[in-house]
Amino acid sequence: MRKSELLIPASSLEVLKTAVLYGADAVYIGGEMYGLRAKAKNFSMEDVKAGVEFAHQHGVKVYITANIVAHNEDLEGIREYFRELKKIGPDALIISDPGVFMIAGEECPDIDRHISTQANSTNYATYNFWYQQGASRVVAARELSLAEIKEIRAQIPEDMEIEAFVHGAMCISHSGRCLLSNYFTGRNANSGECTHPCRWKYAVMEETRPGEYMPVYENERGTYIFNSKDLCMIEYIDQILDAGIDSLKIEGRMKTALYVAAVARTYRKAINDCEESAEKYKANMEYYREEIAKCTYRQFTTGFYFGKTDENSQIYDNNTYIKNYTYIGIVQGHNDKGYALLEQKNKFSVGETIEVMIPDGTNLEVTVKAIEDEDGNPMESAPHPKQMIYVDFGQKIEEGYLLRRKE
Repeated sequence: MRKSELLIPASSLEVLKTAVLYGADAVYIGGEMYGLRAKAKNFSMEDVKAGVEFAHQHGVKVYITANIVAHNEDLEGIREYFRELKKIGPDALIISDPGVFMIAGEECPDIDRHISTQANSTNYATYNFWYQQGASRVVAARELSLAEIKEIRAQIPEDMEIEAFVHGAMCISHSGRCLLSNYFTGRNANSGECTHPCRWKYAVMEETRPGEYMPVYENERGTYIFNSKDLCMIEYIDQILDAGIDSLKIEGRMKTALYVAAVARTYRKAINDCEESAEKYKANMEYYREEIAKCTYRQFTTGFYFGKTDENSQIYDNNTYIKNYTYIGIVQGHNDKGYALLEQKNKFSVGETIEVMIPDGTNLEVTVKAIEDEDGNPMESAPHPKQMIYVDFGQKIEEGYLLRRKE
């Protein structure tokens, strides 16, 4: 079995550190330009440098997304961007555009180039083409089945890597190259500004019958002709690894640290258990399901991995996210009393029970004994988002550990 990699998204330097602490082998991030998540916080060059240094200190790789479909006016800026990244030294660049790929090779010859899922690589001839051009990895198109990926693995060089999404949002388009957002709102999904129109509510009206809305799919609540479930392959890690996938990728560069910690930690344990023994992996299946359900999610699907989808593969009657836990904050240090310093993310009060997520996969329930502001003044609750506070949990909580509350 090939050595697997768990690849985790990060929307900020804080989330990158969380991903590293909670089990990532590699993280992928976007700079301030040329990635497909324009509304993510993204990284300044200073943050990219700090993130790469932190990750490398912990033996974790960093990949930078530069996977826009580039226009003429983008090219000189992209060239300069790569020159700056060369000084920092990330481990790879994720690219979809052949011109951008060529520029990266010219400006950053020592940095690996990975081919984004946006390039729609659906067959082994395409993989071999990119390998001959100098790519070390291709991210599989979302439309591929595990059987197809296994065949690709058998037909490409041994040292070429396959990366594939195993968890997160699924674009209803050809590997995410959606035209709806640009058409409806003028915001180009292929330049990082997607408005997710696949999750809007739709009905059809015939031009000679104005005001008469006819559902495309019959349902008493309305019609959701494109609305997507979230991909979740936590129950099929053994088949993912057997297909020859090198890097198991989590979607979510706009997700919170809570989401990243929960998903990274659970997939880390599942992969480790599966690589240790099939019996251990199967025995812990209920734990994986329970932990994945503790982060905000929509209904789950296995996407295209087991063949063509049907009417049960997507959601048609609602687009509701399921939220079972609330993000409280991350421990950032301690005061002289041993109280945990954190930037409060959501309101909580003295006396509440909070769950501490331990990176090894266990959880610790603690009670809020006291809350103080930065000046040491007591508080009964922490109602102000982003306020820096000190919290007494009755015991010391390690720096970097994430806190959440069950709803």
